[in-house]
Amino acid sequence: MLRITGKAPENQNKNRYRDILPYDKTRVLLGEKNGYINASYIRMNVGEEEHFYIITQGPLPSTMADFWQMVWESESDVIAMMTKEVELGQVKCHRYWPESPYNSKDLANFYLRLHNYQTLEYFIIRKIEIINNHLQFTTWPDHNTSKLAEQLVKFIGYMRKAHRTGPIIAHCSTGIGRSGVLLCVEILLSHIEKDLCVSIKQVIVKYYKLGMDDEYLFCYEVVLEVLQILRAMDSY
Repeated sequence: MLRITGKAPENQNKNRYRDILPYDKTRVLLGEKNGYINASYIRMNVGEEEHFYIITQGPLPSTMADFWQMVWESESDVIAMMTKEVELGQVKCHRYWPESPYNSKDLANFYLRLHNYQTLEYFIIRKIEIINNHLQFTTWPDHNTSKLAEQLVKFIGYMRKAHRTGPIIAHCSTGIGRSGVLLCVEILLSHIEKDLCVSIKQVIVKYYKLGMDDEYLFCYEVVLEVLQILRAMDSY
């Protein structure tokens, strides 16, 4: 039987969803006391290159300090936020960054400052003092996979250019759906670019923690659209 620290009484309020928890084998450990956060390490080899991520839930007000401690300790310079703060009247993620340029946010052990931001058609780029880049994907369509595929390819391209050190930290609300699709597509793109054979099923099974059944078919649809985009680019 797998031991899951997230089920411990003292950790239950740190989970946005009680049924979506990281496995102890891959969970992120905080500080010298191996503190708990609902986050998992993901490592995936593409040829001889290792891709390294942390996938996590959207921070709660009570876990915001833990989230930034994780960013600091992992030396990550990119956060990919794959959700809005509120969608259809439901809170998906607590705002864990300063709201406007040169405003600051004081946490227990960290001082954050938003230097500047840029709003593009479907994502926002924020430069925050404790990290280099905060990328928020803002236009996730419910059904239009062709539009999403094109947007994800561009988003991943910027994400790669911005990334220099540590794991890329990806989150949505649950830490499963959209952030999982992002990582899956990024890994599959890397295989395609290197002319390596890959199975979508193997990619998902390799790194995913819980409950990606609903996104499995969606990943196929997005990847097929991505392939069409790449073919169109090669034809020019």
